[in-house]
Amino acid sequence: MKISTKIRYSVRAMVKLATYYGKGPMELREIAKKENISLKYLEQVINPLRAAGLVKSIRGSKGGYSLAKPPSEIYLYDVVEALEGPLNLIECLRDPKACQKVPFCVTRDVWKEVSEAISKIFHSITLEEMVNRQREKEGSNPPMYQI
Repeated sequence: MKISTKIRYSVRAMVKLATYYGKGPMELREIAKKENISLKYLEQVINPLRAAGLVKSIRGSKGGYSLAKPPSEIYLYDVVEALEGPLNLIECLRDPKACQKVPFCVTRDVWKEVSEAISKIFHSITLEEMVNRQREKEGSNPPMYQI
């Protein structure tokens, strides 16, 4: 199992927007540069986030993107769901009719428990918490400057 690049990059972009929350919009170019993400890729992943109501775009010379609601109200699960849909590790969790073995399948029960555990974690972490974690990491490892 692997978290997609789309999710990883989107979460990084959302955390960057969360750090600037209340300070105005950020240009995608700036986010891409700060997070070392391709601008073209970022342009593709921002649209589902906007469609889900997680980010808003502001037009004009001082335009860009900002969070549509406070970082404390956006959960990691919201970002994942906007990009990939509901979290289901296997098809029969979403659609029990996908497999005839569902009524007596013990492995499905295990995958359901794993899905629920992951979902619980994703529902418990907000962008605000991720920003706080980032600030702690930056505080414990101040940047080194070389001349």
